[in-house]
Amino acid sequence: MLALNLKRARAQRGLSISELSRRSKIGKATLSQLESGTGNPTIETVFSLSRVLEVPISDLLDARPPAGLRVVRAQEVEVLSGEGVDLRPLQRIESGEGVFEVYDQQVRAGERRDSLGHVGVEHTIVQAGRLGVSVEGHDVELGPGDYVGFDAALPHSYTALEGTVRSVLLLQYRADQRLPPNAPHAVAGGCAPHTED
Repeated sequence: MLALNLKRARAQRGLSISELSRRSKIGKATLSQLESGTGNPTIETVFSLSRVLEVPISDLLDARPPAGLRVVRAQEVEVLSGEGVDLRPLQRIESGEGVFEVYDQQVRAGERRDSLGHVGVEHTIVQAGRLGVSVEGHDVELGPGDYVGFDAALPHSYTALEGTVRSVLLLQYRADQRLPPNAPHAVAGGCAPHTED
């Protein structure tokens, strides 16, 4: 799904693969692999693409979920890993003018995850461990049951202060940040993907 959704989002923004590479700081070869379905993205790559394309992460990763009862088994979800963090996407919720993404988030013991920022509002509820959160110079420490929320466009970081930290991450987006389902699949201007870095 990433290959198809990335092409659609890039076309909607009218970006060539070269321009997306420049803005996201991701190599053109890597972007070409992702668009061809042969790449394996990290958290940093997906968040960078979400930030530059200004779309929810689930618009890049997911097909539309089926209606009715939905059970997500932890062992069946592909883990999105990056520097110090593992994310398991659990659900995308569309409600009125908003879109919400629910993730099982684990910050590995002694590790820190830095983000330059991305679209949306970030909500985190700690389930186990002690989590240090820094948002644009404001530092807080959270324990089990504690919550933090902030504008995800601000530079922020998570640090596992005590053991591996398990938390629920909820990303909230406005409806106007969504990728329209009928956006063209072809790259705007007919630009073919480049393969060189």
